[in-house]
Amino acid sequence: MIRALGPGSVSSFLKVILDVFYVVLWIFGAVFAAVVLGLLLISFDPQLLPAQIVGHTNILDDGPLAATVRLAGYELSLICVLVIVQRLRRIFGAMTAGDPFHPDNVRRLRVIALVLALLEINDYAFGAIDHFVLSPHAHASFSLNLTAWFAVLVIVVLAEVFREGARLRRDAELTI
Repeated sequence: MIRALGPGSVSSFLKVILDVFYVVLWIFGAVFAAVVLGLLLISFDPQLLPAQIVGHTNILDDGPLAATVRLAGYELSLICVLVIVQRLRRIFGAMTAGDPFHPDNVRRLRVIALVLALLEINDYAFGAIDHFVLSPHAHASFSLNLTAWFAVLVIVVLAEVFREGARLRRDAELTI
């Protein structure tokens, strides 16, 4: 039978996967931040780019400043994903230790829900900036991601379930 909690369980396997993914996200984030910084610096003098690069890329079609703003939106999304993965790592760490109803998991789940909501708001905000400021000639397409908002609500409910579990565990510890 497969165990869900403790060392050698599914939780510990998922924690390892989250640990690896977390490191990969940090590497991507550092490279991405360097690209955004480079494009921002180039936006002050686009002539710094060699003609070969300008001729083979479409990210600069609307100009380096527009590319920088778009990439900054992606970087903010990446930071949100990093925060979510980091909190999930801690939740699964507590589950691997055999303590799923650790009181800190309630806060971690609430942070995940908040960051998921911020991730969606970031998508809407940078989509609006892209359409109305950077590319007003482009066709606008707004889509409400109901799956993401449903996930936010589910995680808020799960946080309350974990809060109740932590309360019951605390009450049981006080019982003689």
